[in-house]
Amino acid sequence: MRFFWKYQSLVARTLLLTLLTVIVAQGISTAIWYSNSRQQEVEGIKTTTVSMASLFASTVSYFQALPVNYRHVIMEQLRKMGGTRFFVSFNHEYLNIQPIEDTRLKQVAIQSMSQALEAKLTNVRSIHVEFAHPEHLKILKNDIYLSDLPKSWAHYTLTLEPLNPPIMVVQIELESDEWIYIAALLPPPYNTLEDRILPPSQWLYLLLSTALLLIFTYFMIRRQVRPLRNLAKAANQMSIDGEQSPLPEEGADEVVTATLAFNRMQQRIRHYVMDREQLFSAISHDLKTPITRLRLRTELLESDVKRAKFNQDLDELEMMVKGALQCVHDTELHENSNLVYLNDLLKAAAETHNAHQIKVTLPNQSIAPVLGKPLALKRVMTNLIDNGVKYGNSVNITYKQTDDYVELNFIDHGPGIPEEQLESVFEPYVRLAKDKEGHGLGLGICRNILHAHGGTIQIFNERNAGLRVQVVLPFNTHRPQ
Repeated sequence: MRFFWKYQSLVARTLLLTLLTVIVAQGISTAIWYSNSRQQEVEGIKTTTVSMASLFASTVSYFQALPVNYRHVIMEQLRKMGGTRFFVSFNHEYLNIQPIEDTRLKQVAIQSMSQALEAKLTNVRSIHVEFAHPEHLKILKNDIYLSDLPKSWAHYTLTLEPLNPPIMVVQIELESDEWIYIAALLPPPYNTLEDRILPPSQWLYLLLSTALLLIFTYFMIRRQVRPLRNLAKAANQMSIDGEQSPLPEEGADEVVTATLAFNRMQQRIRHYVMDREQLFSAISHDLKTPITRLRLRTELLESDVKRAKFNQDLDELEMMVKGALQCVHDTELHENSNLVYLNDLLKAAAETHNAHQIKVTLPNQSIAPVLGKPLALKRVMTNLIDNGVKYGNSVNITYKQTDDYVELNFIDHGPGIPEEQLESVFEPYVRLAKDKEGHGLGLGICRNILHAHGGTIQIFNERNAGLRVQVVLPFNTHRPQ
């Protein structure tokens, strides 16, 4: 089952399930058919051999009733007239027959023929029944084969070209040195004595029908899966392009319902984000006016201590308002999605630091472009490089690329971050540095921008020293060539 379920595609799983169902269904039906067919074959061979045994017994009784001198004369006349349904001869010895390979049907035929003859011929010494191929069949003597005789004698009676089925040979000992030899073909469809589960024509039919079923299933499921793929693509793209057009409602009823719900959800999210941005920006801007009035009024306070405390509170409030405005401004992705060439983006972000001294080591190989917002991604790269140079003196940027994503690693040589605080640095207003620069919003803004692009950001402490910031960006609709 693990091997089966590793195929994640709906088309592949449907085809595998269809193939498994066909195999199980055909296996069950073949087993039932083979069981019934086997029973019918056994009954048919028994009935056929008993009927042939009656003819053989009548022939033996007829020749036994003739005088010995007339037996060969009658036999010669029968051969000149074209023979009978089987070949008959009188021999002076037992002919050693080279038997065919043993099969279930062969044993049924021999056993049935022997029992029937023994019941009808009670005045003979022994009865021997065997099957032989035409090219190995001995007639008259142990050194004479069927091919040595004139074709009018036995060839047309005992051969059925091009099948050449095995020949039943019955040798009955009448007296000492007196044997009656009877050779005949079993009538169709039992003459081949084949005991196969399915004939080649049936196997060909099963293969063709299964192949046609899988082909039609493939095209049908692929047509039904296409709207699902478009839905997944649109959901992934929605975080990058909030203004994308609604999806066409096509496919099965369930897919149409899901597409309709997605279009409605996309419209509601778009309106919600716009309303949130407008409201948050309005509130943040409106707060500046009362802060300014309060700062002017603090100057009227007579107590220097109270004035200082009021100014300190107002400074903190103003810093929070500026940080909120910056957060809204930096996470806005109202720009068109384009192919972003990361090599150029990293070079532009590191240009200031590398103007006089190489502090940022860039990848030498070309990185496949990703689909995204160029200015937003530039903010992320600039922030990470600035942090690495500021707190780690230098930054080494490496990358790893697959068919689905590109991974960038920003490695500095600073003191690192305590393990328990690796996740908290993404929270707003959290700063580990003791300097007064910044508001503790940079990494949070980076994470929001990367999440909006369907990417991720993680921070790890290196073993020797330093910090590694891992950024993963999916290729989305663009694939590297």
